[in-house]
Amino acid sequence: MAEAPAFDPTFPSGGNSLEVDVNAQYVGFEYHYTYLIFCGFIVWLIIPGIGLLYGGLARRKSALSLLFQSILVAAVTTFQWMFWGYSLAYSRTANAFIGDFANFGMKNVAAAPSPGSPYIPEIVFCLYQMLFCACTVQIVIGGSFERGRILPSLIFGFFWATIVYCPIACWTWNSNGWLYKLPSLDFAGGGPVHIASGWAGLAYAFVLGKRKHTGETSHGKPHNTTLVFLGTVLIWFGWFGFNGGSALNASIRAMYAAFNTNTAASTGAIGWVMVDMIRNKGKFSVVGACEGAIAGLVGITPAAGYVSVWLAAVIGFLTAVVCASLQDLNDWLRIDEGLYVFKLHGIGGMVGSFLTGIFADQAISALDGATLAPGAINGNGIQVGKQLAEITAISSYSFIVSCILLLILKYIPGLGLRVSEEAEMLGLDMDQFFDEQIGDWAEFENMSKITHGDVREQGMRDVERKVESNSDSERASAERQAVQIDGKAD
Repeated sequence: MAEAPAFDPTFPSGGNSLEVDVNAQYVGFEYHYTYLIFCGFIVWLIIPGIGLLYGGLARRKSALSLLFQSILVAAVTTFQWMFWGYSLAYSRTANAFIGDFANFGMKNVAAAPSPGSPYIPEIVFCLYQMLFCACTVQIVIGGSFERGRILPSLIFGFFWATIVYCPIACWTWNSNGWLYKLPSLDFAGGGPVHIASGWAGLAYAFVLGKRKHTGETSHGKPHNTTLVFLGTVLIWFGWFGFNGGSALNASIRAMYAAFNTNTAASTGAIGWVMVDMIRNKGKFSVVGACEGAIAGLVGITPAAGYVSVWLAAVIGFLTAVVCASLQDLNDWLRIDEGLYVFKLHGIGGMVGSFLTGIFADQAISALDGATLAPGAINGNGIQVGKQLAEITAISSYSFIVSCILLLILKYIPGLGLRVSEEAEMLGLDMDQFFDEQIGDWAEFENMSKITHGDVREQGMRDVERKVESNSDSERASAERQAVQIDGKAD
């Protein structure tokens, strides 16, 4: 059998395509990058899948903004990744914490064997990893649920990918990274994707504050379970590429990772439904089943290429049960994190990473013909401690840096992370889009009249309070506010 292609530092782009056939070095190994590019294509489906999931979980008046952001996040992240994101995460001359600008602007990212696998051309590896970054940022944006303005969220996404995701990806997957050398075991993104996004989503919800709640019965309830179901289906399907491709080759280990992905999602759905049945006296929830499947997918992500199929079933089930049992987490933390980003991805990712340290089996990792990654079940108990180091480092870094970035954006004049109180009550879709919304226009207009009436009533009460004040400035403000309210009511 031919030898695997080798990176030649004298030709960092893989060779001059006008002088040599750069494809020749991969003859006999084409199936590896063909498989990975297919995995990348289906990973892309996770992005609109998250948009549909979030849109279905939101109230109808703010659902369109979440669908819109799923596309724009992918677009902004693509630019960020091509500009400097890939280089910061995967440059071969990176230090232990972050890459340099060796591949700035996609310099030399072409036909050379990739940093992740010699069987994969670097351009294919770059595309595949870019989609991971896009999915992660899309998860984070869920923290702005129903009250965050779109433009600041996209600016936040660009800089979050730069100063949070890329360094953590470098720590975890770059061969120079400190977590890679420790080593912590993270097959497909339990740390850089899920733990990082979960804590960032928590930071977003914390900085924005709670949504306004005026007693409406729809508050906190999904507006469209069908969208939730469809989004989950796309996410589940895309996750076969997310985990199955992370072996970065078409080996038996990759096939095992794909099998484990389906197994954990299935037992996750079972685990969440069981908790729902106990909590609700034998009744079911479609949304609960979908959340359980996603919890199972999150839990198996760091472990997919390290554990046997029955232990994958255990990881999916336990992760879902833990997440489902934290129904009152928002109340405990006194936050309003309505899309469960922290519960599903932050906590689910931490549970999965911890269980990876226990259940990793070197006989499974060796299915690619080269990797030995023993866990506690192989007598390597120290691996659990290394997983805890990963969890602690990524959690603290993501939360603290995300908070700092959000607070900087919050106080930039004219930017504003959050919509006005009235815009929030009317819905983000009416505030952020010029002529679009989800559902029938006639019904929406009737709902808007009712909502406008509620806004007017609350506004007039505020006017009366100001009029009764002894302050001249308060009275002047009341007069201006009364004129504005009457104008909006008309």
